[in-house]
Amino acid sequence: MNLTQLPDNPYLLLTPGPLSTSKGVKAAMLRDWCTWDNEYNDLVQSLRAKLVSLGGRNHDDYTTVLMQGSGTFSVEAVIGSVVPEDGKLVVLTNGAYGNRIAQISKVLKVNTVVVDFGEVGQAEPEKLREVLEGDPEITHVAVVHCETTTGMLNPIEEIGKVVKSFGKIYIVDAMSSFGGVALDVADLQIDYLVSSANKCIQGVPGFGFILAKTEELKKCKGQARSLSLDLYDQWETMEKYNGKWRFTSPTHVVRAFYQAMLELAEEGGIEKRQVRYRENQRILVEGMEAIGFRALLPKEWQSPIITSFYFPESPQFTFAAFYERLKKEGFVLYPGKISHADTFRIGNIGEVYPHDMKNLVQAIENNIFW
Repeated sequence: MNLTQLPDNPYLLLTPGPLSTSKGVKAAMLRDWCTWDNEYNDLVQSLRAKLVSLGGRNHDDYTTVLMQGSGTFSVEAVIGSVVPEDGKLVVLTNGAYGNRIAQISKVLKVNTVVVDFGEVGQAEPEKLREVLEGDPEITHVAVVHCETTTGMLNPIEEIGKVVKSFGKIYIVDAMSSFGGVALDVADLQIDYLVSSANKCIQGVPGFGFILAKTEELKKCKGQARSLSLDLYDQWETMEKYNGKWRFTSPTHVVRAFYQAMLELAEEGGIEKRQVRYRENQRILVEGMEAIGFRALLPKEWQSPIITSFYFPESPQFTFAAFYERLKKEGFVLYPGKISHADTFRIGNIGEVYPHDMKNLVQAIENNIFW
């Protein structure tokens, strides 16, 4: 169809996902697909291969599993399928999404140690080393790469070196970073990386995916604590039946994701997209600071994914009024999520470009009313 016939969205979603998508991605959902059809399953297999390629150079040692639901479903599939009953998990957390891994582990009755660095502290590899030295029963380590509670990037390379120096299994929640921050899963020694369709690859919500070291995944047969979220069984079915999902797959979302993958390649791949996201973030922070706002995190810890700002020091400011004014101007922001300070967040990812950040800063300056 002619993409110009699709209506424009009334606002940009400046959030970490769901996010603003291209008209091409939206248009891809206008066709219906049969889950048993070879054309659809071939598309799934193509997606799986493309995702492994995005994960780095060492394609032969890794595989991909797609899982219905939000990204949290995929995180739960990994925790519930990968850690055996006699295993023990360390969760490094500095925000809501690390805490969510810990919560999942608790619900699944996984033996878990939580190491909390606070909401504005980076995860520390040396602290992990101390924990591993003191507890030889630990088998697995999990950490969030980009903690979207604040926009923090955790040092997953240094953490991975510690994990592997003790011979443990390494799980990385790269939900909001994969596709927007260049990384190589093999170089980082990651055994399981989890992400979602509606983040930096710029698809829509409906499924997540796991890049897994194939030989490690094979060891998980029969371990899952859930039928629907059995990671091994989902993978085995896709392997045996040419991309067939065990249960009904989100066909329209998958087709949109395929289009998003094509558009990522057209942009020049992850490295080029990361340049755009970083430029978005630079323009945003410099513009916000120029009109009196202050970023929460130091620049060296800040991801290009989402940026947290303190509320201005004014009794007249309320986020609700600020939000509504900017929504009328065509921008939707995110409320803050940390407990010890009043903040709000602005996403830098999606079908969003530097000129959009400039327009946003101008709209904020025009709507300062305190």
